[in-house]
Amino acid sequence: MALEIKVLDYGDIELESSFLVLGRNCGRTARVYTYGFLILGGQYPVVVDTGFRDNAIMEILGMRGLQFHEQMIENQLARHGVKPGDVRYICHTHLHIDHAGKDDHFPMNTTVVVNRREMECSVSGLMHPQYPKPDIMHLIERLHTPNALQFEDLELSGPVELIPGVVLEAANAHTEGSMNVHVETAEGRATICGDVIYDIQNQIVDPFHQISLNEPQVTGNHSGSKRAEKAAIKKLLNGSKFLLPVHDKPAKVENGRIVGRLDMAVPGPISQTVPQRNWFPV
Repeated sequence: MALEIKVLDYGDIELESSFLVLGRNCGRTARVYTYGFLILGGQYPVVVDTGFRDNAIMEILGMRGLQFHEQMIENQLARHGVKPGDVRYICHTHLHIDHAGKDDHFPMNTTVVVNRREMECSVSGLMHPQYPKPDIMHLIERLHTPNALQFEDLELSGPVELIPGVVLEAANAHTEGSMNVHVETAEGRATICGDVIYDIQNQIVDPFHQISLNEPQVTGNHSGSKRAEKAAIKKLLNGSKFLLPVHDKPAKVENGRIVGRLDMAVPGPISQTVPQRNWFPV
């Protein structure tokens, strides 16, 4: 079944630049997108990630939230003729502050799907305060409500098909419980990859301070090893036609290389072609 992904614009975040790409522009402020995703074409709409709760909550990380009325999740869904009550599943790439902040805008008969390891991490204190109390407390309410929460154990089970054409797989990067969401589109596999990738240009196309061939740069925000994060990025490049990170525009991939950038829908038109001088032989 060929599905389509619509990009939902939840607003921007201002943060310290080296948070995005390790060691890059330390001490300087960068402004990044915060996206969610709406999967259409199946029996029910599916949402991936719900953004940050409000602008004020980002201050606990020393960041600035820039979300306006048109970027509220209800308004973003309405652009595609969808209401919160129409959504069958919310899938979370992970549960950080800018990914799970509006689950409480959805009814309890919308099932939130989380990798169980990520729920464990959210209450471990290891990345506190990136898992804020109101977001996690809402998930605890769902835990005690029939059918409101669904756990997967992707590290043990391997990939799981949620609905026809949507497959969940452990990311093995960024957080201990992060997952990728693979979507089968008319033009090939598209992968919503959360924060395994923050900045496609400076991590992959022209990787900052990397001199080895085919060596991506890691982010400045991960709970595991740099080796695991590099491997996770390489796996994405070799397994998907499109990559959709939460904080950057989608990218098109051919033969393991980024060849173009898209805008607010996948599949969709190429908005920027990556020059072939950035390519190296595989």
